[in-house]
Amino acid sequence: MTTAVAPTAAAPPAPTPGPAPKKRKGIRSPYPSWFYIPAAVLFIVFFAVPTFASFYFSLTRWTLFDVQFIGFDNFVQFFQEPQLVQGFVNTFIYGFVTSAAKVVLGLALALLLTGPTLGRGYLRAVVFFPVLVSTIGVGLTFKALLDPFHGVVNGVLGFFNLPEPGWYTDPNLALLTVAGVDIWKGVGIATLIFMAGIVAIPAEYFEAARMDGAGAWSVFRNITLPLVRPATATVIILSLIGGLREFAMIWAMTKGGPGFSSDVIASVIYKQYQAGFFGLSTAGNVILFIVVTAIMVPVSWFLNRREAEL
Repeated sequence: MTTAVAPTAAAPPAPTPGPAPKKRKGIRSPYPSWFYIPAAVLFIVFFAVPTFASFYFSLTRWTLFDVQFIGFDNFVQFFQEPQLVQGFVNTFIYGFVTSAAKVVLGLALALLLTGPTLGRGYLRAVVFFPVLVSTIGVGLTFKALLDPFHGVVNGVLGFFNLPEPGWYTDPNLALLTVAGVDIWKGVGIATLIFMAGIVAIPAEYFEAARMDGAGAWSVFRNITLPLVRPATATVIILSLIGGLREFAMIWAMTKGGPGFSSDVIASVIYKQYQAGFFGLSTAGNVILFIVVTAIMVPVSWFLNRREAEL
């Protein structure tokens, strides 16, 4: 007796290997390569070459007609200058004070000028107007207004029998006086950046917060402040770089005086250049470049990392 054998199911055919997935190519620029040549030439001529040349000339004793290589003697002499330590300290004080004040005042003014404020357009123009004025002009104007003996400010204080400080003749006040004028002149840029950041926040966030009964402080702390962090990072970086490199305002108002009390690295460099020590002043420029880079690279990295975490 024969038994029927059930037919076995045929095995599915082995999948044939398809074409390998193509790797995604990077975004191609819509411009041809030669389009970048003019910008590259300008960068090399006006930035790269002077930068490397300054590093070389900082190691020399040079004039317009002679160059003598002396190694690191300029740097050693620069750090032996008595006003350099004071200039370093003043540079950091000036940079951090002006930067912090511009962040706080700029954010406060931006909140005011993006809200339902009477005469908002006029106030915006008033806040931004000092940015358009020459730094030297602002410095000379405030130097006259704050004159300890004939200035309008002390005249008004004297009329009310209030103390009349030596705004830029007192060694304890000179640097902070110049910093205050710098803040007045530069806070408009910070305000403008913060206003752009606040206006970019979707209105739905504020409407939802108001529907939930959130107060003004809660809205600011939980919505406005976190979402303007990119604007805050921009203001900190720009104002800190400007403060660490400031020269024009200080020179217009105090020329680093009285004594060395308001000297910063930039004014020390200029004084060395005036005295004819060109190699020494070039070494000072290299030191200033290194100081600003050493501060701004980690600050920028930290702020950008915090921004990426949002």
